[in-house]
Amino acid sequence: MSDTMGKLDGAVAIITGGARGMGAEHVRGLVAEGAKVVVADILEQEGRDLATEIGANALFVKLDVTSDESWQAAVREAEAHFGPITILINNAGIAQEKPWLETTTAEWQRVIDINLTGAFIGMREVVPSMQRSGVDAVIINVSSVSGLLGVAGEPAYAASKWGMRALTKVGALEFAGSGIRVLSVHPGFIETPMTAGAPSEYYDSQPIPRMGQSAEVTSMIVFLAAEATFSTGSEFVVDGGVALGARSTT
Repeated sequence: MSDTMGKLDGAVAIITGGARGMGAEHVRGLVAEGAKVVVADILEQEGRDLATEIGANALFVKLDVTSDESWQAAVREAEAHFGPITILINNAGIAQEKPWLETTTAEWQRVIDINLTGAFIGMREVVPSMQRSGVDAVIINVSSVSGLLGVAGEPAYAASKWGMRALTKVGALEFAGSGIRVLSVHPGFIETPMTAGAPSEYYDSQPIPRMGQSAEVTSMIVFLAAEATFSTGSEFVVDGGVALGARSTT
């Protein structure tokens, strides 16, 4: 057993959408830094497999982020297993690229429910556990560069990710008195199952002309959780510079 101290020793984290993609990388990254992590996802088999792979410092909890009752049960199980929560990463989300005039109300509502309402419920249900922890805590909301820019063809997704910025800033103000920081992370084109097969023109004109890796987002999340102790309500961008616009060809 290693005596090396991790940056997150003693932390208890819930990571939504933690069963695969960026979420799974975040789970591994936080556990590597000493945290005990709840893999919270609706994907039961993948979540259980990941928790089994990691071992005693990971617990799978089935979570439907759109359900009050599911969140309440997840918090109870997390506390019973690891103790009060000190880190929440609202990572669960779905993408949708569909023109405005073709987007149905049901499609709009599903994206908003999962991407935005899920984070709202999660913060509401987890903050009391953070308050019980007796230590400073942090909530990290995974937004997107689509939450910083106007992006044609994804009205529901962009609206949900802009909304995450608002939740972050309101939460930072409301929960500061409890020693809880609230931050947002804005990934660009990251190589995950969700972006598999994306054409290179999506990213070859950005200043760093490649897709990002999940581990690069995880590194930012670990930094925010462990070291960015004087930051709250702020936005941290991991996008290869795409939000800056196209790079010069000269």
